[in-house]
Amino acid sequence: MNNIFEITYTDEILNRIENLNIDSQPKWGKMDVSQMLAHCSAFQDIAMGYSLPPRGWLGLLVGRVAKPIFYNDKPLDHNMSTIPTILITSKRDFDIEREKLKQKIIIFQKNGQEACADHPHPFFGKLTSEQWGKGTYKHLDHHLKQFGV
Repeated sequence: MNNIFEITYTDEILNRIENLNIDSQPKWGKMDVSQMLAHCSAFQDIAMGYSLPPRGWLGLLVGRVAKPIFYNDKPLDHNMSTIPTILITSKRDFDIEREKLKQKIIIFQKNGQEACADHPHPFFGKLTSEQWGKGTYKHLDHHLKQFGV
C-alpha cells in the first residue's frame, strides 16, 4: 500500500492535484472540485492533530473492526459516509483550496510519522503512524480519482 510519508507518493499526489482545474467534474458524489479540496484539507487537519472531532457512536461500535478499510489495498467505496465535521457544502475558492491542501500535504510529509496525530480517528479509532500514512494516501487517491486525476 502506498504511504504519503514516502516522498515518491507525496510527489505523485501533488502532481495529480496540479492536474485538477476549476472545471473538473466528479465521476460520483455531490461535492464540486473546490469542496473536495477543502474536504481533503480538513481531513489533513485531523491526521495532523489540528482538528479533533469526537468519536461517533457507530465508530465506537464497529470502527476497530472496520479499521483495515482505511489503510488496506482495496479502493474506498464511492459515496461512503464522511466525518460530519469535514462534510463541505459551502462554496469555496478553487485556487485557495488547492494551494492550502498542497501545503498541508507537504507539511504532513516533512513532519514525518512521528508528528502524526495520536488522537483517535473519529470513526476508526487509534491508528499507528503507518496506518495514518497509508490511509491519508488512500483518502487523497480516492478523491483525486473521483475527479479523474
